[in-house]
Parts: sequence; structure tokens; C-alpha cells
Amino acid sequence: MTFHNPEYLFLLLLLIPIVFWYIKEMHKSDASLQISSLHSLLKFPKSKKIKFRHVPFVFRVLAISFIIIALSRPQASNSWRTQNTEGIDIMMAIDISGTMLAEDLKPNRLEASKDVASEFILSRPNDNIGLVVFAGESFTQCPLTIDHAVLINLFKGVNYGMIEDGTAIGLGLANAVNRIKDSKAKSKVIILLTDGSNNRGDIAPITAAEIAKTFGVRIYSIGVGSHGVVNIPVPTPMGVQYQQMQSEFDEKSLREIAGMTGGKYFRATDNSKLRQIYQEIDQLEKTKISVQEFSKKDEQFYLFALLAFIFLLSEVLLRNTLLRKIP
Repeated sequence: MTFHNPEYLFLLLLLIPIVFWYIKEMHKSDASLQISSLHSLLKFPKSKKIKFRHVPFVFRVLAISFIIIALSRPQASNSWRTQNTEGIDIMMAIDISGTMLAEDLKPNRLEASKDVASEFILSRPNDNIGLVVFAGESFTQCPLTIDHAVLINLFKGVNYGMIEDGTAIGLGLANAVNRIKDSKAKSKVIILLTDGSNNRGDIAPITAAEIAKTFGVRIYSIGVGSHGVVNIPVPTPMGVQYQQMQSEFDEKSLREIAGMTGGKYFRATDNSKLRQIYQEIDQLEKTKISVQEFSKKDEQFYLFALLAFIFLLSEVLLRNTLLRKIP
């Protein structure tokens, strides 16, 4: 309920002095009679009209109130909204090889990638998103889905050791392309995250990128890892021991993969940089939403005007019939 002229509602404040005036007049009109005893008066029955003597005034106040509300023109609003969404389909291809356990990102590269990717997924409720993981081999952890709760739950189950170690970037990328190539979405995107160079699989990363380009799939490649030497935990019979290795990967191929498909290459050297990369991808790949809003307003003043008339008429009838005062 809205009001076309809400300023008239301030007139309701005038009811306050009207009520005070009525109370004051009631006290002034009280008559008194001095008698020696009330005993003889107790035999007379009490008139029920006394209980209702204030009803005409209440009706008058209500009538004034409804007149003021009618003047403010109350309106009932009926509105509806149509929304057309042009979604984006996104496949995430994540490296889960042993080097992803390096702790230059906290707590390590793999866990940091999972956490930030989960935030990215939650920020895109209108998109179909899927997950492919790869190391020495590749498999689909989750096909394209709009059920992001299921996707994030499957994301949490991704760990090192699920598949044979190695870095089959081409195979992982080809698997992601295969999962998204038949999509009917206007925009198809693969986010490739790795920290190594292709050393396994029968498909070269460039070949997989060419296939992606053929199907109109854009690739954003992310190279994870700081510069210099990093520590990687290695399980041994004596417990977990750390092995030092140089943090390097095939940035040239990752740049070429992104460039030939119309995407972009990023380098994530720490957690904050990785989060910034996903935020930038989020801005680059915005879901297009077309919204049409309609609104219809129906005048409701006549209802309040009718109530005001009924209360005003009731007050006049009561004052001149049942509750009539004799001077």
C-alpha cells in the first residue's frame, strides 16, 4: 500500500487536540447534586446508555481519520518482473599433481586454489560450472551444473593422490573442452590452473587449445607459484620431509593457449594475487541479465471514503436517537 499524497497524513495529528478537548469538555459538563444519602438511589437500575455515551465521539474520530486517509489517496501496487539470463558455462581444469602441495601459497597451492575457486563459484549463481582435475591423467569431477552446493562439495573432495602423478595439461584441457563444447550458452569459458609443464598424456596443450578455439571456447590460464625455490612436502617411511625445488613452469605455452582462444594468462604468486585473478575473471565474464519491470496501481481511497461516511452517518443517528441528549 502506497500513498499518492502522503503529506495529508500529517492531518491525523489534529486528532490529538480534538481528543483532549473532548475529555476537557466532559469534565466541565459533569453535574453535581448534594443529597444526604445514596441508599435510596441504589434501588434504581443503571442505564446501559451510560456505557455507550462516548461511542458517537469515537465514530466521529474514526470518520475524520478515514477522510484524511482518503485524501492522501492510498494505492495498491501490483508489480511483476521478468528476467532473461544469458548464462555463461565455465569448466574449471585444476592441476592436482604433487608440486601443487608446495607451501608458497597457504596452506599449499592446491588448498589455496580450492578455497579461492569455491569463492568464485559462489559469486556466479546464474552460471553452469563444472570441474575437471588432472595430474598424470585426467577425469571429470563434476559436469556442468547449476547446483553449486554439489559442485563445492565435490571440490572439497579433490586431493593429491586421486590419480597417478604427473602433469598432463593437454589431456586435462582436452577433457574440459569435451565437456563444454556442446554447450548452448552464448559464452563458453575454461579456467586452467596449473603449476607445471606438460610431461604426460598424448595430447599437447597447444593442440587442445586449437580444439577449444574451434568450438568457440575461451581459455583463461593461471600459472600458480612464487618465484625462486619452494619447499614441497614428500611422504617418506620416516614421516613427511621437505624437498626444495625451483618454482618454474611453461609460461610461454600458457600464454599461447590463452592468447589463441581470446582469453588471458595470469601468474599467481600468493593467495591474494590468486584471489585478485579470479575477481578479474569474474569481471571479464559477467552474466548478461535483461530485466523488464511492470507496475500497476489501483486507487483505494473510495474504500476509506465509504468507511468515513458510514461512521459519520452512525454518529448522527446515535446522537439523534438512542443517545440523544436532552438539554
